[in-house]
Amino acid sequence: MGAVQIEFAAPLWQWQARTDSWWFVTVPPEQSDELADLPLPPRGFGSIRVRVTVGETTWTTSVFPSDSDGGYVLPMKKKVREAEGLVPAKPVRVALETIDV
Repeated sequence: MGAVQIEFAAPLWQWQARTDSWWFVTVPPEQSDELADLPLPPRGFGSIRVRVTVGETTWTTSVFPSDSDGGYVLPMKKKVREAEGLVPAKPVRVALETIDV
């Protein structure tokens, strides 16, 4: 199986346990299910390596399973939020591609 490519829009939200710096978007359920079905080697916290594009910004990171959201969450680092003018609760258009699969 090759890389999986998905696109979605989801609101930016802040993790309440650490409001100083942790911001995420949640991968929608259907796409989260697609990621969960990948035959991947075990990684820290069940993460999956991905290449992400938001607007003009592309970077490599990981998505992480979330018990509370029932799918995967994508961390949105400050540099990206600032470069793309992302604001809380507004939809973020994301193109995501798995790597190392």
